Amino acid sequence: MTGRNGSTTLQGVGEPAITHSHPRLFGCVIAAALAAPANPTQASLQGVTFTVSSQGEGSVRQLTIATSGTPRAIAPIRQEILGSVSGVEVADLDANGLPEVYLFITSAGSGSYGSVAAWALNKGRRSLSTIHLPELSGKAAEGYQGHDEFAVVELSLARRFPIYRPGDSNAKPTGGTRQISYKLVPGEASWQLKPVRVDTY
Repeated sequence: MTGRNGSTTLQGVGEPAITHSHPRLFGCVIAAALAAPANPTQASLQGVTFTVSSQGEGSVRQLTIATSGTPRAIAPIRQEILGSVSGVEVADLDANGLPEVYLFITSAGSGSYGSVAAWALNKGRRSLSTIHLPELSGKAAEGYQGHDEFAVVELSLARRFPIYRPGDSNAKPTGGTRQISYKLVPGEASWQLKPVRVDTY
């Protein structure tokens, strides 16, 4: 499906202020886990196509991202991940005319801890740079025990997870839900996803 910022969803610096709000629409559908290179997932934006596949069993898998539609061939990215790919989205969060690819990774086990592996196409469309998602910290990390969901929502990346209170079981969090919105900004060595808003409800 196509988001309002032209993102494509596939199926198959300081600490931000904490605010309280009512639940709002959480972006897009998370894609099904990728299991085998024979069944790669493709996403395109602004003339560039990313083909994502993973292979392996258990908690350790080999991820491959191939890029096409650029003036010069870009070598595939190969990276080991812990867990499975639960979603893929292509977007242009900084609206610079150069797409980024976001892979949402879910760890094995009952915690289902989430992480993001992402890359941005550089000016000239001849190479990719890594996008870094910072670790949760401070008030934003209070009560966090995994079960993340990620989605592109207009020009931000949203991360949502349940909040656990002391004594809560893994299956029954009672502290509500927290949603963190990130903006894509340039960093010293790579692109950064900077937290700009935290909502709890």
